[in-house]
Amino acid sequence: MCAPVFIFSQAAPVAAAPHANMQYSAQGQAADGAGQGASVQGSEPVSLASVTQLNGMIAQLESTSKTTQADLVKLRIERWKADNASKKQSLSNVDSIQRNLQGALPAILAQLRAAPEDLSSTFRLYRNLDALYDVLGSVVEGAGAFGSKDDMQALSNDLNAFETTRKQLAERIESLSTAKESEITRLRADLKAAQAVASPPAKTVVDDTEPVKKPVVKKKPAAKPGTTAPGTKPATAKPTTPPATKPAATPTGQSATPAQTPATPQ
Repeated sequence: MCAPVFIFSQAAPVAAAPHANMQYSAQGQAADGAGQGASVQGSEPVSLASVTQLNGMIAQLESTSKTTQADLVKLRIERWKADNASKKQSLSNVDSIQRNLQGALPAILAQLRAAPEDLSSTFRLYRNLDALYDVLGSVVEGAGAFGSKDDMQALSNDLNAFETTRKQLAERIESLSTAKESEITRLRADLKAAQAVASPPAKTVVDDTEPVKKPVVKKKPAAKPGTTAPGTKPATAKPTTPPATKPAATPTGQSATPAQTPATPQ
């Protein structure tokens, strides 16, 4: 049997609280992005295993958040045996943590409830937990150096709980990324297959009918000067008569007798 799937409707994001200082600015980026990724996956089916895993992480985070806020209230930083600069810095860190746990963290969790497998919201939660871990770790160190042992132990337990959830979230991000990549690869293959079916192969049309040959018209060669074209009679040259020669004048008293031709010997 196939695992049942659930459709999650989009939930309205929780407004983020203002931030105390720039040192813990990662919480502000997480809270300000509330609502941007909730609509990405609001209508997509999600597996039961994925929802169960996410619900467990959210419940753990909400429980750790309440415990941490209560432990921070018990701190008496003003009584620490430290200089004023260190006390002021610790008070600022505590205020930033409280604002994050009351504003930014609930906003991101609301996004994940609306879109359990949205990578953008999941990674935003991871960055927020990373920032929480760093600042809370600084407060734990101050409590261990200047505060009571009970305060230090309680905050250390809170820090370890956040670290456990952060590691689980990192594994979830890797799993979701692998699944998304596999889905993209499958969709690309389906698209290529659909395109191949939709567009038939190109046909090559062969025309084997012989074209009608046109008669070749031979050109008559041009007649060369001085030659006659075949089939025509050559022009007969008219005989030319030599000009008449006048008889030479004879002297007076002599008769003009024609010259006798010599006899040819036989």
